Amino acid sequence: MTQRWAWAEIDLDAIAHNVGVVAQAVAPAAVWAVVKADAYGHGATQVAHAALEAGASGLCAALVQEGVTLRADGITAPILLLSEQHGHAEAIVANGLTPTLYSVGEAEALDVAARSAGTTPLDVHVKIDTGMHRVGVQPAGAVALVAAITAMAGLRFAGVFTHLAVADEPTSPANALQLGRFDAVLDDLRRAGIEPPVAHAANSAAALAMPEARHDLVRLGIAMYGIEPGEGVRHLCGDLRPALSLHARVSMVKTVAAGEGVSYGLRHVCPADTRVATVPIGYADGVPRRLFGTGGEVLVHGLRRPIIGVVTMDQLMIDCGDLPVAVGDEVVLIGGQAGPHGSDAITAEEWATRLGTIGYEIVCGVSKRIERRRRP
Repeated sequence: MTQRWAWAEIDLDAIAHNVGVVAQAVAPAAVWAVVKADAYGHGATQVAHAALEAGASGLCAALVQEGVTLRADGITAPILLLSEQHGHAEAIVANGLTPTLYSVGEAEALDVAARSAGTTPLDVHVKIDTGMHRVGVQPAGAVALVAAITAMAGLRFAGVFTHLAVADEPTSPANALQLGRFDAVLDDLRRAGIEPPVAHAANSAAALAMPEARHDLVRLGIAMYGIEPGEGVRHLCGDLRPALSLHARVSMVKTVAAGEGVSYGLRHVCPADTRVATVPIGYADGVPRRLFGTGGEVLVHGLRRPIIGVVTMDQLMIDCGDLPVAVGDEVVLIGGQAGPHGSDAITAEEWATRLGTIGYEIVCGVSKRIERRRRP
């Protein structure tokens, strides 16, 4: 099949570089790479291999199927499922995944599955809700839950963790409050004669900005992909390299007369005769429809050109200006480009700022219709 004129390039060397940068910053804490959501749109198995080769000692996923896919690709490293996965106990055991627990009922289901399989006890981590109020056992119930788990022959208590709600704002008092509650749980467990083998609390932002949150390991997510976790830690992200770039080629060039409108709703009216290029990528591919109207631009020949007219499902249009644009010319939507007329870069963070969201959503939104190619 002929390659489509729209694709993403994934720089696995950048992934490895970013793992190395963070590993050096957080040592002696270990790094576990978060590869949920197809590695934030970058390709889970490829990123997982690159991260492990660069020094990560474990992985984190959101869904059982994500873990199963990694195992099928030959990955043997620990894979932590970040929340309870009801109804999947047998698959978790069969694939040697490490489940997160915060209820006795789910622990009992996993215990039955593990003992039925006749394998060694299944490693499990317990999540504490220290203030984000999404999932996790309440601090007051943590010791009782861990004690119940340690009494189950099919399970082995292997770790305890929490998640910070505002780690991207390091000076927020909420961080100290959550970490204080987590430390209190660790103290309660030790007083009960239970020594947690592993404790972890830091996501990317906390790993970079809060040494007190690192404990035994950090869960490296968005920073591994070269995207800043938030403005509050931007000053700590200078050594990170973006790993994903988004590309297309011009599929048509035409002149639109002054006074004529472009795209659905004819919301952009050309003030003068305008050379317009069509680019075969749209909102079904992950280019948000509302990027028009918020100053969205692309790079052609190394120069910025504005998106004009509403982004459609499969295509968008750009104002070529005075550039000698032709069918087949490369267009960069996210990433850098050097050309005969200039050099510039557009980042996922720039899109996020224009759209009032975060870089995570931008890269996760690049759809499966877009082929991922390893950058040369």
